[in-house]
Amino acid sequence: MKMPTLKTISIFTLLFTFSAASAAMTVDMKTVDASGNGQSIGTVTITPAKCGVMITPNLHNLTPGTHGFHIHQHPSCADNAMAAGGHLDPKKTDQHDGPYDSKGHLGDLPILVVEQDGTATHPTLAPRLEMSAFKDHALMIHKNGDNYSDTPEKLGGGGARIACGVITE
Repeated sequence: MKMPTLKTISIFTLLFTFSAASAAMTVDMKTVDASGNGQSIGTVTITPAKCGVMITPNLHNLTPGTHGFHIHQHPSCADNAMAAGGHLDPKKTDQHDGPYDSKGHLGDLPILVVEQDGTATHPTLAPRLEMSAFKDHALMIHKNGDNYSDTPEKLGGGGARIACGVITE
């Protein structure tokens, strides 16, 4: 079976996006530092979709590869983004099962894919979420990828927090 390319997936997900620009949220993303106000690396736009929420990054100056991508509990990036707390988990599942399994954290998003030139622009669909899930939380990018499991490493192995944005809209 032939696997779909990122371009095919991007086109497919765009077809399922509403054009409700007025309902979109734009999150300014910054590198993590002690003050919570690091260097800008771009934005992430969140829009409602027929099957969840569309997340469209417009980011630069990131390490190529895959990165864990999550909604964190608190709307703060202070203290090297530790003030954001853990992954959004309103049902208190205490499980990191990824964006497609309803048994885990609600804040588990599809991985962020960064190209060789350090940019991330491929939209992704978060099927379990509604727009209201983002408000008054933080959007986090982790150093490593995410295997959508707590094994062999807790929280998918995403590691250190490298970029953060506060969602206030």
